[in-house]
Amino acid sequence: MRAAVQTGPGQMRIQEVPRPEPGPGQVRLRLEGCGVCASNLTPWAGPEWMQFPGEPGGLGHEGWGVIDAVGEGVSGLVPGQRAAALSFRSYAEYDLAEARNVLPLPDALAGQPFLGEPLGCAMNIFRRAGIEAGQSVAIIGIGFLGAILTRLATEAGARIIAISRRPYSLDLARRMGAAETIPLEDHSAIIGRVKELTGGRFCERVVEAVGQQWPLDLAGELTAERGRLIVAGYHQDGPRQVNMWLWNWRGIDVINAHERDTEIYMAGMREALEAVISGRLDPAPLYTHRFPLERLADALDATRDRPEGFLKAVVTMAPEAGR
Repeated sequence: MRAAVQTGPGQMRIQEVPRPEPGPGQVRLRLEGCGVCASNLTPWAGPEWMQFPGEPGGLGHEGWGVIDAVGEGVSGLVPGQRAAALSFRSYAEYDLAEARNVLPLPDALAGQPFLGEPLGCAMNIFRRAGIEAGQSVAIIGIGFLGAILTRLATEAGARIIAISRRPYSLDLARRMGAAETIPLEDHSAIIGRVKELTGGRFCERVVEAVGQQWPLDLAGELTAERGRLIVAGYHQDGPRQVNMWLWNWRGIDVINAHERDTEIYMAGMREALEAVISGRLDPAPLYTHRFPLERLADALDATRDRPEGFLKAVVTMAPEAGR
């Protein structure tokens, strides 16, 4: 099979490697595609802790496709079923997953991508945020995750204040239901504007979805007394400092909304699937850029550089024309 192998900082090569065989309790997927996650960017830059070459297909964890083979003891899953899975080497034509981590997709989604892991992540973050009707909710960082949370929170009856760097992201936030938008530019000006919009109370819920120090600092400033700060950004590039005096004084609750329990991941994926099937959530317009596997490096660069109109890259496994 073809698989992407990171060979150095910012370097990717497509190699022919053996196709994996499913063991007991495992399923093999013939992948149709895989989303590109912003969490890939630190490994893509080649930090000291990375070892090269990487694993074939490594970093890819947002894959979907067709069940191709099942291992001993697997029931309820059969070759030919389309499915999404929690698997971790999905920048390749095939990947293995534990059967319990495979989510069959209905015929209603035939031909459509379903990025189970990030959609499930959004549903789990929303659940842990405890957003309710009538609340003021600030969402800092309107990327793929922030856009979905804006839609879910608006649907729940909350008033969303979207704060993001790019005009494109702010336009998207308005389309997803945000009542107010603020450029992520001037720290003091943002605090003043949110204070004005909330009558001096600030926000009962603040979601930080950037993964950097400044937005985390800002999030604390925007959280109301006895409010809840939800850390959804992935802070993987080093330690962070927090304003504990402010957090103590306001008595806020701080939620690290990252999951490591695969059962919770799968529950979120199932909830996301129900939301998509029912029409409650339509992620299709958020998949703004598509690349063949051979151009995975370009997809990662676009995820880092965010050209105009970019929100989420999807890598497809069909070979380029002429191969």
